[in-house]
Amino acid sequence: MLLAKRKLRIETERLSLRPPTHSDFRAWSALRESSRDFLSPWEPSWAEDHLSRKAFTNRVYWAQRSIGNGSAVPLFLMRRADQELVGAITLDNIRRGPAQAGTLGYWTGQPFARQGYMREAIGAVVHHAFSQLDLSRIEAACLPENAASRGLLERSGFKYEGVAQSYLQIAGRWRTHVLYAALRSDRRGKTAVG
Repeated sequence: MLLAKRKLRIETERLSLRPPTHSDFRAWSALRESSRDFLSPWEPSWAEDHLSRKAFTNRVYWAQRSIGNGSAVPLFLMRRADQELVGAITLDNIRRGPAQAGTLGYWTGQPFARQGYMREAIGAVVHHAFSQLDLSRIEAACLPENAASRGLLERSGFKYEGVAQSYLQIAGRWRTHVLYAALRSDRRGKTAVG
């Protein structure tokens, strides 16, 4: 796959999106720990060793394998001005063949929330997925009460598609999610008349 042959990096106005490296451990663990209360209502429960170096090392190796085999594109959001870690975004569950689809997940550290960083990152990753990975559909899901994430997806061109009952375990409970998608050639609501 093309991604395995070159260093993956996506540049935006304020961000460099790149895979995690071992040297990111301290910045990642500090941002996750300081943002724990901000993130935990919206995420799966953290494992006991979530913030450990070993868990992070496994995350880096998973990212390298996933990019290499084309199953996911996990990226850290680094602020270009000072190389500060802002959050992360992952295009995961990439399906080829007739689907040509992937699932988007993301998080922002609390100090960087509501500053437009994630909208910038989503736009860049969706563009990359459609233009470089030849995907046709990007899906995303969030809790119905997560107004910030729903608004972010809608401002990023995703359209509401429905509800998935007991979609993911969040904070230790199976939770219903609302589903959104962005299509490369958005034809929803249009009919061929002729």
